[in-house]
Amino acid sequence: MRIVAAYKAFWAADAKSQILPLPPPCPYFSPPPLSPVSPRFGRGKLRRGGVIIRAMTPTTPPTESKKSDACGSSFKLTESTFLASLMPKKEIGADRFLEAHPNYDGRGVVIAIFDSGVDPAAAGLQVTSDGKPKIIDILDCTGSGDVDTSKVVKADADGSIVGASGTRLVVNPSWKNPSQEWHVGYKLLYELFTSTLTSRLKKERKKKWDEKNQEAISQALRQLNEFDKKYDKLEDLKLKKAREDLQNRLDFLKKQAESYDDRGPVIDIVVWNDGDVWRVAVDTQSLEDSPDTGKLADFVPLTNYRNERKFGIFSKLDACSFVTNVYDDGNLVSIVTDCSPHGTHVAGIATAYHTEEPLLNGVAPGAQLISCKIGDARLGSMETGTGLTRALIAAVEHKCDLINMSYGEPTLLPNYGRFVDLVNEVVDKHHLIFISSAGNSGPALTTVGAPGGTSSSIIGVGAYVSPAMAAGAHCVVDPPVDGLEYTWSSRGPTADGDLGVCISAPGGAVAPVPTWTLQRRMLMNGTSMASPSACGGVALLISAMKAESINVSPYVVRRALENTTASIGDAAEEKLTTGQGLMQIDRAYEYAKMSKDLPSVSYKITVNHAGKSTPTFRGIYLRGPNACEQASEWTVQIEPKFHQDASNLEELVPFEECIELHSSEESVIRAPEYLMLTHNGRSFNIVVDPVNLSNGLHYYEVYGIDCKAPWRGPLFRVPITVIKPLASMGKPPIISWSNVSFHPGHIERRFIDVPFGATWVEATMQTSGFDTARRFFIDTVQICPLKRPMKWEAVVTFSSPSVKSFTFPVKGGLTMELAVAQFWSSGIGSHEATHVDFEIAFHGININQEALVLDGSEAPSRIVARSLLASEKLVPAAALNKLKIPYRPVDSNLRSLRTNRDKLPSGKQIMALTLIYKFKLEEGGEIEPCIPLLNNRIYDNKFESQFYTISDSNKRVYASGDVYPEYVKLPKGEFTLRLYIRHENIHILEKLKQLVLFVKRKLEKKDCIQLSFFSEPDGPIMANGTFKSSVLVPGEAEAFYISPPVREKLPKNSLPGAVLLGSISYGTTSLKNKKDNQNHQRPPVSYHISYLVPPSKIDEDKAKETTSRKKSASERLDEELRDAKIRFLSELKRDTDEERSAWNELAASLKMEYPSYTPLLAKILECIVSGSPDQDKISHNQRIIDAANEVIESIDQEELLKYLSIKSDPEDEEAEKIKKKMEVTRDQLAEALYQKGLALADAESSEVDQPVVTSVAVSGTDFDVPSDEPDIFEETFKELKKWVDIKSTKYCMLLVVRERRCGRLGTALKVLTDMIEGEAEPPKKKLYDLKIQLLDQIGWTHVVVYERQWMHVRFPTSFPLF
Repeated sequence: MRIVAAYKAFWAADAKSQILPLPPPCPYFSPPPLSPVSPRFGRGKLRRGGVIIRAMTPTTPPTESKKSDACGSSFKLTESTFLASLMPKKEIGADRFLEAHPNYDGRGVVIAIFDSGVDPAAAGLQVTSDGKPKIIDILDCTGSGDVDTSKVVKADADGSIVGASGTRLVVNPSWKNPSQEWHVGYKLLYELFTSTLTSRLKKERKKKWDEKNQEAISQALRQLNEFDKKYDKLEDLKLKKAREDLQNRLDFLKKQAESYDDRGPVIDIVVWNDGDVWRVAVDTQSLEDSPDTGKLADFVPLTNYRNERKFGIFSKLDACSFVTNVYDDGNLVSIVTDCSPHGTHVAGIATAYHTEEPLLNGVAPGAQLISCKIGDARLGSMETGTGLTRALIAAVEHKCDLINMSYGEPTLLPNYGRFVDLVNEVVDKHHLIFISSAGNSGPALTTVGAPGGTSSSIIGVGAYVSPAMAAGAHCVVDPPVDGLEYTWSSRGPTADGDLGVCISAPGGAVAPVPTWTLQRRMLMNGTSMASPSACGGVALLISAMKAESINVSPYVVRRALENTTASIGDAAEEKLTTGQGLMQIDRAYEYAKMSKDLPSVSYKITVNHAGKSTPTFRGIYLRGPNACEQASEWTVQIEPKFHQDASNLEELVPFEECIELHSSEESVIRAPEYLMLTHNGRSFNIVVDPVNLSNGLHYYEVYGIDCKAPWRGPLFRVPITVIKPLASMGKPPIISWSNVSFHPGHIERRFIDVPFGATWVEATMQTSGFDTARRFFIDTVQICPLKRPMKWEAVVTFSSPSVKSFTFPVKGGLTMELAVAQFWSSGIGSHEATHVDFEIAFHGININQEALVLDGSEAPSRIVARSLLASEKLVPAAALNKLKIPYRPVDSNLRSLRTNRDKLPSGKQIMALTLIYKFKLEEGGEIEPCIPLLNNRIYDNKFESQFYTISDSNKRVYASGDVYPEYVKLPKGEFTLRLYIRHENIHILEKLKQLVLFVKRKLEKKDCIQLSFFSEPDGPIMANGTFKSSVLVPGEAEAFYISPPVREKLPKNSLPGAVLLGSISYGTTSLKNKKDNQNHQRPPVSYHISYLVPPSKIDEDKAKETTSRKKSASERLDEELRDAKIRFLSELKRDTDEERSAWNELAASLKMEYPSYTPLLAKILECIVSGSPDQDKISHNQRIIDAANEVIESIDQEELLKYLSIKSDPEDEEAEKIKKKMEVTRDQLAEALYQKGLALADAESSEVDQPVVTSVAVSGTDFDVPSDEPDIFEETFKELKKWVDIKSTKYCMLLVVRERRCGRLGTALKVLTDMIEGEAEPPKKKLYDLKIQLLDQIGWTHVVVYERQWMHVRFPTSFPLF
């Protein structure tokens, strides 16, 4: 113990002589108001460190204010201390360090910010303290801003080009382009914006659009009123139609206002090489009100940001900054915007520099940074594996010193996965220091997130709040006397026993935000803010080390940080919350100086049960009664780890350390006294004896001290966490405690041995003894092997003393932590404690098979239920509400990615596998793609990344997703799902070429299947012995049967091999919930049930052969030959003049061979219509008219009408056959009339001098007088009406043409709109083109612009890039 005492004395003396007293720490501002009981964090917040955002309230801070507690202590803020509290630095010793070393303010240090993107226009992010550019590079690592610019065009004589959107663009003649080749692409602008910015723009744009639409409505209404005044009686049919047309115009505009859905402007991108670099210009006219602004020629060209560090702004309205980067020789442009204010805020905390307000500087104002956007805008700013990998590549390429990543989420396996492997390489080989947020899922233990809290190579940071932060940034009325960890900050240990949190830093700040937020700064809280605070502090340390020629090693820096912290709590268990404590940069600097000549080495710890090689751990974590009943022996392997560039002879061979081992509590933990450690490592055994420990949480360490340099402190630590749970008693088993006193920030933990047989908990919480409202966090956590921790959480607000109840599922036989915490700022200002009574009662119904699978047979499945704890009411209920269909890829493409952003630091090029899946929906519904091998894992996944898009037959994208697929609503039709998987190993990707994908679909409520239960095995068939409910007696089993669904109730699209999914429950809770109906309470716990759809029943033999005379063999042969010739004709190519000539000859020959044979003539007409014109348009239309006339003339219409009018006897098979044949002939006649009408109208509009047509001028009261010449179009139209419903979607296009021909554009527009909305498949582009023509002809420019923007959504030119 002499060495430990020497270590403590050294740093205590150092603290007295150099370290100023720490200010009392403090709480954080409340998160947004939540419902009385609600989940605390959604997916987005978890994956961004759970950041809580607050806009600054514009107030004038007082020069001084007093805060006092019950004991009379006071806390004062002046204007300067108030400003300093907004960007806390004093807490970590940064202010003291900078006062002593003003030039070590981060200069010479480059930080990579892995986040949602950084705005180069944000306050304080332009230059460093020594005048260098603050931001070296800005990258979108996700690909969400990628634009395909592979299309190359050349300018015409006027200097114009046609952009990818179809817009004519004028090129600035001063732009240098030796090749005269212009790469073009386009982007939907809202794809680059955050949802917040998009929402603001939509409101602004809709306001302007509504003004124009209202003006059009007023004009249409005025025309209608004038018409009504002029014509009192509408006896004439044309007058009626004219008024109907005016009314349709008015109705259309009203409906347009109701259905308005702004999908945003389209921007054109133009790229060229000026001989030196690639240049980018953006046309933003669609954003501007004036046609003279936003032109391409007026844009100041950009290049890759790192070359010139210039950025653009789309428009004054959005105020959104962007930069560009060109890849793949101009074929790809990345438009980089931020997808959240989060990244800019993080960058500001770490490095902001304000010349006029130094108190608002970031921690390291002299540091530079690169922005690596890992948040994908397509996923609402969620990170992707692609983004993470590319960010690491960029950090190494830019020779960064530090990485800050304020993202994360729960993980299945700690310290595991592809990203973790790459991080290890970056840290060990390239000497980068990686700092990340620990997570915001506290206050329960084992809630640290990946990668920050679970990866050995990453410094995980918890969130601390000081009194100054509480008083200033959070504007708390009465700040706490001492600082503390935020209530929501995640806690360790990890599931494999590691500490989890390394250090703590201030977890809140008022920092810069992007300009599009229309404010300069914003308050945010979270470990997302603690991480950049720590990162900025480390930048100060590295700046000093570089200036003083001290070797910068992640291993040395980490040890300096961990061994020089200031303790936040007194108890050893607080380390699981705060890590080693609150970082102190000035102390760490002194430590680094003293370590200058020591080897750069870290110590890898591997722990396993003595005598067992697997599983391995990074610490000892005993959690459960069995583990605490006797002593256990563990083997600890200590492996010194040098950087990969370390010299064998100069560093590895000479390495030898004499280590004195210490136990923080020798009565519980016994370890050897000394260890001789060499480069090859050494193992030793320790004994853990928790038998005599009290119930609850205990934390210990075995740590090693260098005998020759005890001042270094612990070189390594073996964390040991022991949880000794309480046992529950009674029937049902109950655990309770009463009159527990809570104050702000107080946490009560109870560890409970969940009895075997328990499946749910019924809990009540009663509060008393307080005045102002109180907010509590309630967490429960259970740990299962190879599974994410089972966590239930709620935020509960008590506005007055009352009782609240909860029900949540549990797993029997596993220790459960119950953490109840009064929120750190809840109740501040009140001197009354909150008294809490809490009771937990365990209930359970155990089933012989939790996940029930029905095999598709008619046999029911037997279920055996038991209650092991107490009498429980057995009320089984089951329903199938989803359909899961498996698919294999129809195509695959494996390729090597070409750009340097996809080349790993090792030099390996990343490969990409694209899999194509096709599926069809017979009716619209909500679907979710599911890939069991890849889903629900980002960090704990050996595959680098995955991404998918779902598109319709027009390539319109309906959904994008990654490892967390979500339900999306799709219309009826055929869809393509493109799945993109990346990895460096081609052999691994080749194994996935036939990867199975499931499409899960929610069934409509009417299609959900409620399953029945029976007490007899033959109950489902005999329809007796129904089982409803029973009471389970402890220890006694009860069996019953669940019936498979009735075949007739299966969904229509449930094909054989598909699986119906649902849930089954067995019990009911005794607690009353206001949300639940008194007669139908939600079950406390439910399980999965599935049903395999069996093969379809075989159709019965078709009707017997007719007794009518059979055709002879020669007759049948002639018919087969004839039909084969017709098929051959339809399949013959007609791409060249020679092929078209051959087709025409064959068609003429067949017409001669089979004169007046309607099916042949109909097929010829079909081929002519579908083919491209081989001559001019007028001649092509005439060919259609001639072919249609041949079909019409080949049909005896009187005979056809006679057959169709006679009602045939369904029993008369011969008559039915003839009727069906006649129906086919009718359809051929209708198609001929339809195509003839369209061709006539098209030919009419193509002629320069059109003949007089029957039309109505709706704008006034005059009508054109019909010509004496016959109107062939009108005759054809009337003839078609005799045979079909002209308003059906198949034929109503002719009605549209007719109404347009007659000048009734409003009616034409209505019919066309109804036709589009009634289309079974996604409407064709030509329908929308016609709609735009009609709108343009009417003069509704604002609707034309709106529809043209939608065209890029409905009909993209290609599939989106990944």
